Amino acid sequence: MRAVRFDHYGGVDVLDVREAEDPVAGPGRVLVAVKAAGINPGEISIREGLLDKMWPATFPSGEGTDLAGVVQAVGDGVTEFAPGDEVLGWTEERASHAELVAVPADQLTAKPPSVPWEVAGSLAGYASVDAVAPQAGETVVVSAAAGGVGSMAAQLARHTGATVIGLASERNHDWLRAHDIIPVRYGDGQAERIREAAGGPVDAFIDTFGGGYVDLAIELGVAPDRINTIIDREAAARVGAKTQGTHALASAAILADLVAMVADGTLDLEVARTYPLDQVRDAFTELAERHTRGKIVLLP
Repeated sequence: MRAVRFDHYGGVDVLDVREAEDPVAGPGRVLVAVKAAGINPGEISIREGLLDKMWPATFPSGEGTDLAGVVQAVGDGVTEFAPGDEVLGWTEERASHAELVAVPADQLTAKPPSVPWEVAGSLAGYASVDAVAPQAGETVVVSAAAGGVGSMAAQLARHTGATVIGLASERNHDWLRAHDIIPVRYGDGQAERIREAAGGPVDAFIDTFGGGYVDLAIELGVAPDRINTIIDREAAARVGAKTQGTHALASAAILADLVAMVADGTLDLEVARTYPLDQVRDAFTELAERHTRGKIVLLP
């Protein structure tokens, strides 16, 4: 099979697509031909070595967590899936940016026929919402609220009945309004703009961008245990905020609930752009610019 690999930490130039040994469906595992695999900001930090103490790489390293595809084979003990089934799920072995991946059966769920491959392969955001536990009547701020993770987090937070303020560039404000999210322009003066939009206290803050938003949440009076960042772990450690990501709550049951919400239109997951596997460097270059609305997805 062909798969993304890198031999040392660095920028996008360390990423290559190479021939690699096909994985196998061992006991309890499922071999999936990957149709779509989302890319995430955290994967940039891992590849650059910024998270080496927490998630060190073993070289040559693969990458990728989210996936959707077609079952090719099942291992001993797997009864819930069969070859030909369309599934989505995740791997905890940095392996989804490839043509084939083998994952435990309990990390997969069925893909509804109405959900496109590129959407099914890019679900994320639930853990950040759960971490701050928004309640009806509260006000929650989400940074990068039109981005791949932020757009999902903002919608899920709004689904709880909370008022959601989304920080985004003005070109994404109409999209936020259409999803019943109050848009606020980021940049200088955003603290005052947030206060004005909130019309009262800010109860929780979900940071999907980094770069000072944890400190902004503290400035707004948000309690540290109601702040969650998936990017700025240094700031979180300094103030006592949370750093709960997808892995903290990953389960096939939660994933099934999320994809059902996408299928019935409750959640609108936009795909900003898709790239073939060979263009993985271009995909991560665009992701690093942090200007897209929705997810960027590889199509192996």
